[in-house]
Amino acid sequence: MSDSLDRLYQAVVAAQAADPASSRTARLLHAGRSKMAKKLAEEAVEVAIDTMHGDCDAVVRESADLLYNLVVLWVASGIHPKDVWMEMERRERLLGIAEKLPKEPPDAPPRERPEAPPRERPDAAPRRKVIALDRSRVRKRR
Repeated sequence: MSDSLDRLYQAVVAAQAADPASSRTARLLHAGRSKMAKKLAEEAVEVAIDTMHGDCDAVVRESADLLYNLVVLWVASGIHPKDVWMEMERRERLLGIAEKLPKEPPDAPPRERPEAPPRERPDAAPRRKVIALDRSRVRKRR
């Protein structure tokens, strides 16, 4: 699989010099990282929806789109696939191939939390800050 992603990466790098009028990849690269991030998120949602519907063929197609958009974002961010492979190897050495790194090391002492104001639901998670991926569509509040 890494060979395919490496070839895709090289093709996307080459597309940076292509004419945006004739290359979808060049057009996406010229649109900026916020547009690329939005496309990546859209593809991830499509994979999730198709998975929930049990449409395996669609999951395969949308997964290919997801990987394509991820590689485009890597190129725009100056990230090489080997950097990702090295991180995956590091994690495998620590936890095994099928585990995600915990947010905190397992031997870390529990953090003291300041007293939080009561929320509407006691079991609700704290809200994260929402950011706009595409500023051209954000309306200003009046």
